[in-house]
Amino acid sequence: MEKTKYDNIPKEKFQFASVRDLGHDKKLATKPRSYMRDALSRFCKNKGAIVGAFVILFLLLFAIVVPFFTQYTVDYTDSHFVRTLPKNKLFENTSFWDGCESTTVGQQTFTYYYAMGQETGHNAVKNQEYSVEGEGSDALYTFRLDSYHSAGMDYLILSAAEYQAIQAYQLENDVQVIYPTIRVSDRPQAMQDSGNANYYYETTGTSRTQIVYDENGNVIPVYWQDMAEYIDDDYDSLRIEGEDGIAGEDGNTYYYVYARSMSGNNYECRVNYYEYYIFYHSYWLKDGITEPYFLFGTTGTGQDILTCLASGAQFSFLFSICVAVVNLLVGAIYGAIEGYYGGKVDLVMERFSDILSAVPSMIVITLLKLHMGSTGPAIILFIAFFLTGWIGMASTTRMQFYRYKNQEYVLAARTLGAKDRRLIFKHIFPNAIGTLITSCALVIPSMIYSEVNLSYLNIINLSAAGISSVGTLIAAGQEFLSTAPHIALFPSLFLALMMLSFNLFGNGLRDAFNPSLRGSD
Repeated sequence: MEKTKYDNIPKEKFQFASVRDLGHDKKLATKPRSYMRDALSRFCKNKGAIVGAFVILFLLLFAIVVPFFTQYTVDYTDSHFVRTLPKNKLFENTSFWDGCESTTVGQQTFTYYYAMGQETGHNAVKNQEYSVEGEGSDALYTFRLDSYHSAGMDYLILSAAEYQAIQAYQLENDVQVIYPTIRVSDRPQAMQDSGNANYYYETTGTSRTQIVYDENGNVIPVYWQDMAEYIDDDYDSLRIEGEDGIAGEDGNTYYYVYARSMSGNNYECRVNYYEYYIFYHSYWLKDGITEPYFLFGTTGTGQDILTCLASGAQFSFLFSICVAVVNLLVGAIYGAIEGYYGGKVDLVMERFSDILSAVPSMIVITLLKLHMGSTGPAIILFIAFFLTGWIGMASTTRMQFYRYKNQEYVLAARTLGAKDRRLIFKHIFPNAIGTLITSCALVIPSMIYSEVNLSYLNIINLSAAGISSVGTLIAAGQEFLSTAPHIALFPSLFLALMMLSFNLFGNGLRDAFNPSLRGSD
């Protein structure tokens, strides 16, 4: 190769280089990331896992917050508001989530509900709006039936003190709770309707109640009326304040009768149950309930589904987390001893866990219920899940210890004099944390699902101990799937969301804590 000639290069081209122009190795611009930071970075890139984490957080907050803010308790029941439909005040002017259902009935049934609103203003027929097809007795009426006002009126036995309290409540709040009652002789003669307080008008029929209409097609009220001089002093004091009386055709003044004397200084009164409910809880009991309002509706026994579901979810989360933590601690220690020492120690301990895992959990629960019948069902459930639940954690830990205990860095640490305890907890166990956390995240929904199944099948009766359960709610709604599907819908939806979100979350944790993916983008 021909030598490069520098003779032709002008002298002014040669210049001294500055020290700052000399090249040196530069420091790395990026900072090293810890194992946990790297795992978090990978987890955040998994959109499904992020969605699952947010859903789990929402369900957890739902379980924690709702029981403190709802006006009802798990023990609350009301026989008048059973299978009440879900209602949200934001949608009360729509045809969705308004506590109503669309129905089509004949003239007699329609009049029964329509007359409720005519008397009290509490419309069982929503807004008294309806459409009709056909004419006369063959007409079909379509409307939205309000499940909160369809109960209408009821005959209640009240003490004198409670009746006087209602009188004061009516005057203070300008509402009407008690309405004129009906003579026993004027009430429906059909046995199934004899105690139905919604018939304030003339009816006929002994086997089936038929409404009697006037010439204009309206109902004919048959309120009990009597003259003041024929009402004794005590009875007279129970009339609605401000009653002016009614002029009779015979020239006498008649008054509506609002109570019928019963034994024991009690009175039978005809009340609008919606208004009475408000009075009874807000004025009489003062238990914090202001009105009948059920966001998720009620069960077949009148329990608030929202409260029961939140309390059941709270128990499920708390129970499953406690079981998972205990199983994690016991299983990790047991598996670490197995995997680290190996040999005969591993052989004996592994055979013991094999024997326990071979026993079906259903047999364990049955035996515990048989011999620990007086113990609470939650304790029995905890013991049953713990007896075999730690075995999976122990197996996972054992596998990880066999994988890492002969690595070069462990051998080097042992050569430098590290003791067994330091080798286990400092050098080997941290490598198993990711797998254990992932297993623990998947164990929690598994525990919840098992608890829901057992309570659904009534193998474990948590309601007997005053504990609400998601499985009990689903079982309670099974018989009403065709008439009130909302009873089973909300707990089933909760269970489905929880299982799906935990699976997505667990898959994200598995990828995030996978050592082979460390540092990957």
